Amino acid sequence: MSVTVLPQSRPLTAADLETMPDDGHRYELIDGTLIVTPSPSVPHQRAVGNLHVELRRRCLATLEVMLAPLDVTFSQHTVLQPDLLVASREALAGRTMQGGPVLAIEMLSPSTRLVDLTLKLATYEREGTRAYWVVDPLVPSITAWQLGDSGSGGGYVQVAHAAGDEVFRVEFPYEVELTPAALLA
Repeated sequence: MSVTVLPQSRPLTAADLETMPDDGHRYELIDGTLIVTPSPSVPHQRAVGNLHVELRRRCLATLEVMLAPLDVTFSQHTVLQPDLLVASREALAGRTMQGGPVLAIEMLSPSTRLVDLTLKLATYEREGTRAYWVVDPLVPSITAWQLGDSGSGGGYVQVAHAAGDEVFRVEFPYEVELTPAALLA
């Protein structure tokens, strides 16, 4: 059994994440604070897989859809792993992604709901990720935010929401139309 010893009295860094065990947990940093989440549930994985297929089917040639785990390194103190992301092919050339995707997607679960709807939303917004979606497999529902123009403050604006058999429709980063219920089929 190996033991990971974390540094004390300083924010954690991307280099510290490299020392984390490969134990099925997700390790992320927001402003030097470690966020650890357990492995996902079956409904979570079903929704991720089905959404991945839908996004890839519609994806533009200049973009690529990726599944977690993939580090998105915003700075040495902020490294996230969205459940799904859409980014330019050039941005995905290395082992980790430097800078933000054009779209980050998180699946809500009881253990991540608060972090996904507050800290991660605020972090992606601050870092300039143009769109952020959260999917709730328990409802099921999808909510999408997109960065507004600088005239409206430039922060996230909710651009779509759908639950159950309602149609979820967005045009950025490319046209997507689906029903949240279909993600759990």
